[in-house]
Amino acid sequence: MTNKALIRVRMSCHDAHYGGNLVDGARMLNLFGDVATELLIRNDGDEGLFKAYDNVEFIAPVYAGDYIEATGEIVSCGNSSRKMVFEARKVIVPRPDISDSAADALEEPIVVCRASGTCVVPKKCQRKNN
Repeated sequence: MTNKALIRVRMSCHDAHYGGNLVDGARMLNLFGDVATELLIRNDGDEGLFKAYDNVEFIAPVYAGDYIEATGEIVSCGNSSRKMVFEARKVIVPRPDISDSAADALEEPIVVCRASGTCVVPKKCQRKNN
């Protein structure tokens, strides 16, 4: 069973939804959905379906230009359900105060969002023995 996955994405101006280039929190959930899909493919050989989030916590703002690292882990498996936990961290921030192209890699990533939820892979779609 592969139970961890990670993706890193730069937030663009297209991701900014609010004034001040603030990114909509739903974008983090979109990243978690991508992480969940990878976990299900690796674990079951099928994309499965995201059934529900049971907890979502937005912790810090995300802006256009930020690099976000989203991680997920399968923490338990049922017959067809897969319980997962997710975390999104800001790892690089732009520094427009210095120049248009300046950026800093953060020594200590900033947690911006945490969530947990359940995905389902129907028995007939599970292609791997776990």
